[in-house]
Amino acid sequence: MRKTNPYRRKKNPYREVYALGQYISLSAHKSRRVIDQIRGCSYEQILMILELMPYRVCYPIIKLIYSAAANASHNWDFNKTSLVISQTEVSKGTTVKKLKPRARGRGYPIKRTTCHIRIVLQDTSWYEYDETKEYLLCFKKMTEKKKKKHQDMTYSSTYNNGGLWDKK
Repeated sequence: MRKTNPYRRKKNPYREVYALGQYISLSAHKSRRVIDQIRGCSYEQILMILELMPYRVCYPIIKLIYSAAANASHNWDFNKTSLVISQTEVSKGTTVKKLKPRARGRGYPIKRTTCHIRIVLQDTSWYEYDETKEYLLCFKKMTEKKKKKHQDMTYSSTYNNGGLWDKK
């Protein structure tokens, strides 16, 4: 019989769902350019942004996001409107090398790059919103700013005020 470790930490309650697209025939550099635009956005915003972008990369990324959202709603019963991208990763895949025939019997090498895209979605409905705590945090930040402003004025030095004018 196996004993459980009493010092073992519990898993993170914030569940993440991911979708992985492998060997997509696009360069990793071009894919990263689009992925950087959508990192941290919500599910609905991502779909609007990607549909309006004029890049070829957008179609496979939209398919991956649909797949990740379907995984979230089917496996964990998450609401699609509360999903947010928590991580995105684009890594370089294999390169397919071909030879294209050229003049005088020569061959010209063609390299078709591929990439692997991983998109992780996180459910934000786990976070609870409490108006009283939010108000207290805002009030605390405002009072800290006022104190800092007052302290800066009392402890001002000649270096902060432009220094002394020694020139004649």
